[in-house]
Amino acid sequence: MNDTVHPYSALTPDRVLDALDSIGIRGDGRLLALNSYENRVYQVFRDDAPPVVAKFYRPARWTDDQIGEEHDFVAELAAAEIPVVAPRGVDGRTLHRFDDFRFAVYPRRGGRAPELEQRRTLEHLGRYIARMHSVGARHPFLHRPRLAVENYGEASRDFLLAHDFIPADLLPAWTSVVDAALRTVRDVGATVAPVVFRVHGDCHGGNVLWTDDGPHFVDFDDALMAPAIQDLWMLLSGERASMEAQLAIVLEAYETFRDFDRRELALIEPLRTLRLLHYSAWLARRIDDPAFPAAFPWFNTQRYWQDRILELREQIALMNEPPLQA
Repeated sequence: MNDTVHPYSALTPDRVLDALDSIGIRGDGRLLALNSYENRVYQVFRDDAPPVVAKFYRPARWTDDQIGEEHDFVAELAAAEIPVVAPRGVDGRTLHRFDDFRFAVYPRRGGRAPELEQRRTLEHLGRYIARMHSVGARHPFLHRPRLAVENYGEASRDFLLAHDFIPADLLPAWTSVVDAALRTVRDVGATVAPVVFRVHGDCHGGNVLWTDDGPHFVDFDDALMAPAIQDLWMLLSGERASMEAQLAIVLEAYETFRDFDRRELALIEPLRTLRLLHYSAWLARRIDDPAFPAAFPWFNTQRYWQDRILELREQIALMNEPPLQA
């Protein structure tokens, strides 16, 4: 199957149901597409049992070993009674194959978006992320990536340049600001030299389901080796004073279970910079997927790249300011 041209064109509703049928899960014909662009995720209804959630991995993105490490990590977290949604095992396996697709099946878990402006919510998340990190630090990933300037920053820049995404009249300005931003990321990172271990990697409010009993963490698709702050900084929002107040709550709760190296606070803006570059390259890499132009019509316009230049200039200024304090 060619991943570069309509990678999911063959994933029809019938094929989704046939894939589940192949492992003994029979749907009643009703499917609900859930919010996911990188993969395809469906709620599958059944006549004789509760619905399940089926996740079909984007072909060729991860190897079987990398997906296996994701599943094993989530299983470790579940065994440690950390609230995660883990894939269901069928005949001793959590990763299944049908035709050209690999997929996993999850129990359906309800929930709502967390209210990150609430102290209680931030305290819950801080404690659970600390416990998650204690499990993550037990041993490393051997196959999944490490968050680094090379693969999240330089590789993103090089892809965008190699495929001529940047408008010619903006190319000098964009190239200059990207190179300056990456130099600053490297300079700041060299002063910290953080310890890295297995983390969620994409721990923002959209990947937390909140119930009256607290959070459930979902979607470990971007799990990787990274410093602790990678799972904390995306919980922060607003002006500097607001972020520092939120950070104080999160870290106070975090440190009831695990030590945190405060030097990593200097990495918040460099990590945000890498994420911004990686996001542009992610959109560019997926432009042939029919779901992307419809969902992101503003991507690759003149205004889009003008805004990215301004954004990176602001990031350079932020990286040169004193880091947030808790």
